[in-house]
Amino acid sequence: MSKEEVFIGAIDQGTTSTRFIIYDKSASPIGSHQVEFTQFYPEAGWVEHDPMEILDSVRLCIAKAVDKATADGYNVDRGLKAIGLTNQRETTLLWSKSTGCPLYNAIVWMDARTSSVCRKLEKELPGGRTHFVESCGLPISTYFSAVKLLWLMENVDAVKAAIKKGDALFGTIDTWLIWNLTGGINGGLHVTDVSNASRTMLMNLKTLDWDKTTLETLGIPAEILPKIVSNSEIIDKISKGWPIPGIPIAGCLGDQHAAMVGQACRMGEAKSTYGTGAFILLNTGNEIVKSNHGLLSTLAFKLGPKAPTNYALEGSIAIAGAAVQWLRDGLGIISSASEIESLALQVDSTGGVYFVPAFNGLFAPWWRDDARGVCIGITRFTSKAHIARAVLESMCFQVKDVLDSMHKDAGEKGEVKNEKGEFLLRVDGGATVNNLLMQIQADLLGSPVVRPADIETTALGAAYAAGLAVGVWKEDEVFASGEKIKTSTIFRPILGEELRKKKVDSWCKAVARTFDLADLSI
Repeated sequence: MSKEEVFIGAIDQGTTSTRFIIYDKSASPIGSHQVEFTQFYPEAGWVEHDPMEILDSVRLCIAKAVDKATADGYNVDRGLKAIGLTNQRETTLLWSKSTGCPLYNAIVWMDARTSSVCRKLEKELPGGRTHFVESCGLPISTYFSAVKLLWLMENVDAVKAAIKKGDALFGTIDTWLIWNLTGGINGGLHVTDVSNASRTMLMNLKTLDWDKTTLETLGIPAEILPKIVSNSEIIDKISKGWPIPGIPIAGCLGDQHAAMVGQACRMGEAKSTYGTGAFILLNTGNEIVKSNHGLLSTLAFKLGPKAPTNYALEGSIAIAGAAVQWLRDGLGIISSASEIESLALQVDSTGGVYFVPAFNGLFAPWWRDDARGVCIGITRFTSKAHIARAVLESMCFQVKDVLDSMHKDAGEKGEVKNEKGEFLLRVDGGATVNNLLMQIQADLLGSPVVRPADIETTALGAAYAAGLAVGVWKEDEVFASGEKIKTSTIFRPILGEELRKKKVDSWCKAVARTFDLADLSI
């Protein structure tokens, strides 16, 4: 090994698993560890995580990844310069400043318990569902942190008491992790970054600070909120008691924003991440583009305290890879997620079966929390292979719905095309190893899909942000997307235009069948 060993670490705290990846100077992973953690479903539509279990998973992943890299001959102890952090967004928790203990489980982004809170706000506020769009870019929805916080303030006695005593701290997962990593009850820093803050409904997109009017309207006390920082700056050092004490935390981004950095998305370029959900973001540069087609105006990234702010249009899909997990865990049709590709390849079509995974409602571009999952077109001919293929198609149809809206909102000038006049969709996330899924996606879009050599771009984006802050990389190195395309796999459409249109029409029929089903009797 050379004397000039330089490493950057990345914590990637996702919805179903946590991982820690260590990268070398060429941004190649040299050690990693991943663990799944418990999903709690206390009632239909409710999803929770244990914040202490998440902390334990982070601690374990850091220790194991360092051990693995060290065993392979890398001097991580000497060469690790900083770590970045990326996380599942919107997931909300409150904890005690004095004890460090959570006051309730974390309420996960896809949790739908707050629909009554949303309905109440929509009725009471003059702007209805879009009352806060002007300041934060987001509609009132069960998806965002503010309504989860309101639910906790209304329904949990420990939260009410802690707020009254001045002992409550609010945060998304990034804030919880940073507070604990930097000392917890012994001087832990209470901060969040602009991308995570932009998903709370409480941050003003223009000022990048908490919006006072919104806080007053919702009755949320400002003192429980963290300080907002950029995505790439030295926040503080990791405290004693963690596997890598003294290492700076120098980057923090919500997972989808990290993936944009990892995919080197410049203005006019878009990426789709296929994880538990699917998330499509188009970089709109320094302009906040308002959507008329059901998308969110949000922040892309701000790579330094004085760096320019990049904004994005986003379409969020609640259920993507989670539908595959449901086939595995709920129905037992497959025994591992990787089996779905070979099962779906046993047939060359879905046989007219359409599946819409509206398990907790539908997000973009529909925004229907009264929707529930449907599977239509079933006949005696239908086999589990047809259903498996329909599940894969459902992920791709949902992405197409979002991209169609994006094309309408951004217009020709808002998108970058290649020399052939093609709009390239960059893809990443665990599900993209599935070649059939990627081909279906290209076929339904009618345009190419580009999969990078390293599909874990979320962790890579967090590493890039940290590396930029401590001078390991320069911005032009990170955004050298032409170089990345050379090692990428490109999937081109082979489906005829006429069949594509027919399939899209059938999908739209299936989506319409999902509406107004939330009150079906048990």
